[in-house]
Amino acid sequence: MNTTAPAPIPTPRVLAWCLHLLIIGLLALTAGRAAADGRSHAGSIVAAAAVCAAVYAAGPLLPRVRRSRSAAAWWLAAVGAVWLVLLALSPEGVWVAFPLYFLQLHLLPRRAGLTAVTVTATAAIAGFAAHQHSFSPAMAIGPALGAAVAVAVVWGYQTLYRESERRRQLIEELTTTRADLAEAQRTAGMLAERERLAREIHDTLAQGLSSIQLLLRAAERALPGRPDDAARHVDAARQAAVDNLAEARRFVAALTPPALEGTTLADALERLCATTGARHRLTVRFHLTGDPVPLPTAHEVALLRIAQSALANTVRHAHATTAETTLGYLGDHITLDIADDGHGFDPERLPAADPESGGFGLAAMHARMNALDGTLTVESAPGRGTALTARLPLAPTAGTETEIQAEIQAEIQAEIQSETRTEIQNETRTETDPEARP
Repeated sequence: MNTTAPAPIPTPRVLAWCLHLLIIGLLALTAGRAAADGRSHAGSIVAAAAVCAAVYAAGPLLPRVRRSRSAAAWWLAAVGAVWLVLLALSPEGVWVAFPLYFLQLHLLPRRAGLTAVTVTATAAIAGFAAHQHSFSPAMAIGPALGAAVAVAVVWGYQTLYRESERRRQLIEELTTTRADLAEAQRTAGMLAERERLAREIHDTLAQGLSSIQLLLRAAERALPGRPDDAARHVDAARQAAVDNLAEARRFVAALTPPALEGTTLADALERLCATTGARHRLTVRFHLTGDPVPLPTAHEVALLRIAQSALANTVRHAHATTAETTLGYLGDHITLDIADDGHGFDPERLPAADPESGGFGLAAMHARMNALDGTLTVESAPGRGTALTARLPLAPTAGTETEIQAEIQAEIQAEIQSETRTEIQNETRTETDPEARP
């Protein structure tokens, strides 16, 4: 027999002790009756019962019997052999067959255990019949019925135990899966928040810091011949630093600026276009189509950010003379179109994003649209200008109209302030650096 076979199914300690006490009690009863009846071979019966009790008691004390079916089978064979001797000496030995059924079914594999129970029941019937010097069907009923009860009880217990183990394993797997899912969700949340902050920093703080650098360079060039211009550049750089510090604190504290009445997305975009056209040699026109409807704050901010970034790219890279910005409320969706007549570029051959040179703008726009289930389309070719279209589905807003409008106004006003500072700084660079003019 394979010594590496699975260990027997464990049983509660109470049941094990009940079985031990039952066997020892039946052996003691067999020896006691033999001694009380004054049988001629009472000493042999008592000795056989004592040896059977000793061999049986050795099993629970041996750890190998509990862990290996092979060792358990050898121990059961020894107990069975001594029991057969006791059965041959005394008819009361047939009582011990009943607890032996449980041992055999518990410690042996299912087929081997059933075979051992059948052999034990047959030996019990035959031994008792031999002592009675006759055989009748009633003699077989007791051992056979006891064997059937033992099989039903042990196999039923094993089935329940296996089912309980399967459920326990399923619960453990479920617990592990839930922990893994929670960790995956936490990681995804961290990545999403990191990506959101990266977009916000790119669209606000990075542009502000770049403008501060350009203003300080312009102030350096103005010294010492034009101290008034230098002072103006330094003051603008200081104001830009103040604005960007406020933005940084808002990111950390998750606060929104104070709300201003009368500001909508269309107003913010119109003002952005007017500011861009006034500060640069670029004609920027704004168009509104459809009937404006309230939008979630995230939609408003995303569209304003995209317009801000797209117009900044037009000023810095396109060398365009005109740009058209159109906000359209078209039934179940809203669109933002920005088109210019600049040099254009090949969308399939964009340079890789680099911490030194930038190149994160379009990637940030795509990420904003994907986060809101929207789409972003860029059409361009060298020498043929650029057209950018952002499209978002219209979703119902939650909360009262006053609360929603206040949130929208606060966020848009903050973006207008940030964009105004950036545009002033870019205009200063244009005025002080002739090579930067389109």
